[in-house]
Amino acid sequence: MVTVPALGLGTSQLGNLGRAVSDDDAEAVITTAWDGGIRYFDTAPHYGLGLSETRVGRLLRDHPRDDWVLSTKVGRVLVPSPDTADQRDDEGFDVPAVLRRERDYSADGVRRSIDDSLERLGVDRIDIAYVHDPDEHGEQASREAIPALLRLRDEGVIGAVGVGMNDSTMLARFVTECDIDLVMCAGRFTLLEQPALRDLLPAAQSRGVGVVIAGVFNSGLLATPRPRSGATYDYAEAGSDLVRRANDIADICEQYGTTLPVAAQAFPWLHPAVRSVVVGCRSAAQVRSALDADAHAVPSDLWEALAAAGFVAPELLSESAR
Repeated sequence: MVTVPALGLGTSQLGNLGRAVSDDDAEAVITTAWDGGIRYFDTAPHYGLGLSETRVGRLLRDHPRDDWVLSTKVGRVLVPSPDTADQRDDEGFDVPAVLRRERDYSADGVRRSIDDSLERLGVDRIDIAYVHDPDEHGEQASREAIPALLRLRDEGVIGAVGVGMNDSTMLARFVTECDIDLVMCAGRFTLLEQPALRDLLPAAQSRGVGVVIAGVFNSGLLATPRPRSGATYDYAEAGSDLVRRANDIADICEQYGTTLPVAAQAFPWLHPAVRSVVVGCRSAAQVRSALDADAHAVPSDLWEALAAAGFVAPELLSESAR
């Protein structure tokens, strides 16, 4: 079983999510993360049509491979797309659409995806492979993708098998029905909302499956001390009710001498099933903020106050923290 470092770097932004990140800025992100002690790096073919994987592999190649943990994902195979080569990607990444994504959760698709990722990353093994966003492909992912990954784990090509998505209910089904090592849950166990507490986290704890929490800022809404109109939630503009709720949480954080993003990053550790928190960064400054937040001790009284106000489930207060 792969040991996952407590703090990980998410690299969708290095695939030009939303807007372009220069090569120099991408290098600064990885260098700042490494120098700050981050040793877990998460990527995917989806992120910039392979750009994130290529950058991560290039920028980490000089570090001994045994010194860092790498995860990538399967489920989207990249194929040439000459008909759209003069266009831009239409799934949120500022890259030319010289490739297109084909959803493929078959055994052959999984092996092809892993082989392609190994080439883009320039490595000979992947520590964690997550089935990425199976959603409406859940049955095929269970029947074909996960068994294919288990075979690759047996062959030593990958170290651990997981599933990564936003839907905590489906993740809970994968945990209870499949022989997986980890899940990555994005956006469903945060200060803003905690549905994973009802399904995924109890299932993972009872089965000994590790949980990696991503999307702790709900794609932006909790990323600043004071959310404003226009802040994003699940990659779309947040409604006024959500912005107001986030600011109500921020009020309490300030009363206890901390900030909304610091508390949001610390929150997942209230549950003992959590093994790692992955934070996406597009600049060295954001990496430094994540490192500072990780080192910041959040007062236990804050969680009690948030629970009393109805923002944190009371049962979390009795759970073991990191």
